[in-house]
Amino acid sequence: MKILLHSCCAPCTTYCLASLRGMGHDVRGYFRNPNIHPYREFRHRLDTFTDYCAMVAYDAFVDDSYGLREFLQEVGPEGRDRCAKCYRMRLMPAAAMAAREGFDAFTTTLLISPYQDHELVREVGEEAARDNGVAFAYFDFRPGFRESIKMSVDMGLYRQPYCGCVFSEEERYNRKSSAYRS
Repeated sequence: MKILLHSCCAPCTTYCLASLRGMGHDVRGYFRNPNIHPYREFRHRLDTFTDYCAMVAYDAFVDDSYGLREFLQEVGPEGRDRCAKCYRMRLMPAAAMAAREGFDAFTTTLLISPYQDHELVREVGEEAARDNGVAFAYFDFRPGFRESIKMSVDMGLYRQPYCGCVFSEEERYNRKSSAYRS
């Protein structure tokens, strides 16, 4: 099957790509992540992804636009329902690209993370598939999460400490600061 793989980052792509290729799929990548902030973090992830693509001869579409305003406009100042909105901001364009470019299906590296809401990713992916007339291929890549870490460390890839959005970063720092107060 010809699959478009939406990638949130290079480390998560490592195992997903190897797994899909191992199943015999023809895979092409798609990097679109307007949720990643600040800009320096976005740039670091984008550069790591393009370096990874060159290392493993992986062809990918890359949206290198920094989406701060788009992301904040979509999720609002409180960030309510931000994960669903964020998934839509990435999977709707992935589905549209998959349909436009003649792919049989699309999927996402978000499905490797034990920290992502898999049912919500699946729901949004299936919605994007219906809206764009292309299949969403659900794969539970979570069993390969530790392997993806090992693969990315072995390749010397930058591994980020949070999902990417400003709200996630705030939560990460709030957890750290509350641990210091305890």
